[in-house]
Amino acid sequence: MASAAPKVTSTVLELNEALPLDCGLSLDGVRIAYETYGTLNEARDNAVLICHATTGDQYLASKHPITGKPGWWDRMVGPGKGIDTDRFYVICPNVLGSCMGTTGPSSPAPDGEPWAMRFPVITIRDMVRAHLALLDALEVGQLHAVVGGSMGGMQALSLAANWPERTQRVMAIAATGEMPAQNIAFQEVGRQAVMADPDWQGGAYYGTGKAPDSGLSVARMAAHITYLSEATLSEKFGRRLQDREAKSFGFDADFQVESYLRYQGESFTGRFDANSYLYITRAMSYFDLAEECGGRLADAFKDCKARFCLVSFDTDWLYPTVESRKLAHALNAAGAPVSFVELAAPFGHDSFLLEVPELDRVIAGFLSQ
Repeated sequence: MASAAPKVTSTVLELNEALPLDCGLSLDGVRIAYETYGTLNEARDNAVLICHATTGDQYLASKHPITGKPGWWDRMVGPGKGIDTDRFYVICPNVLGSCMGTTGPSSPAPDGEPWAMRFPVITIRDMVRAHLALLDALEVGQLHAVVGGSMGGMQALSLAANWPERTQRVMAIAATGEMPAQNIAFQEVGRQAVMADPDWQGGAYYGTGKAPDSGLSVARMAAHITYLSEATLSEKFGRRLQDREAKSFGFDADFQVESYLRYQGESFTGRFDANSYLYITRAMSYFDLAEECGGRLADAFKDCKARFCLVSFDTDWLYPTVESRKLAHALNAAGAPVSFVELAAPFGHDSFLLEVPELDRVIAGFLSQ
């Protein structure tokens, strides 16, 4: 019988040693905010690391302290769910560079002032280094699995490629082994929107009473479009007008889809830091496992003994199925055991966060193998 709710612990770890970074620098006193669900067993072999996407956080299956909404994967993580917390010890850290308790540009630098744009540029691999430091502190030597969607999938793949001994299973959902050029382009539009906002102030807006909310809102609006499918937008909004019976012949939000995007942008500024957005999207733009391993993607996985499961969605045009197929071919070439499935879902890239029952079954089945 599943328990009523998972055991949840929310805390912050401060690292005792400096964290080395790909840029050649290191960070002292790194703090990692994280949540755990369930109980680590005596053998310490039931841990599942969940890596969040670009603007996600550690509030995986608990109420978000700012928005009051359920955790971003509440539907997937819990007693008897796809990732069963009666069976697994689930760990979800906030990534390095973010703004929900883990060290990032809004955190104090050694001089006591916020890092702002003095914060070093980070990579996906740096994020994973911080995850592994957390696992070491929790005395988790080898994971039962690492699971992630979108940027979380990149972290899962980076962990497997760079520290293959640390996990038995790897699940990458709607992810890629390298950031495609089109996606780099979309992210650059978002960064430029932030930096063009006069209230950005060169990134030194902390404590000034102003923040680049307009720029960050536009960045979020542009990004949000890429997370959805044309079918979703057409079905949900079409060309329907918003709270009016005729066009205004002005530049207010005439259409429902315009109003929706404005709401998404404005609400985002209440829970996310603009500089963190710059740093995290830059880390994603730099992501290229093949480049890290001499130009051949298969070489990234040559030492992997883990089992892999790759999942894509037929309506995802941001990280389309072709990206997962590239990964599957590379894993096959490396001799790594890999399964791959493309799921039908109408929601686009965001399908991994929404109600797709077949994904629940795939995840539960893979973790049980």
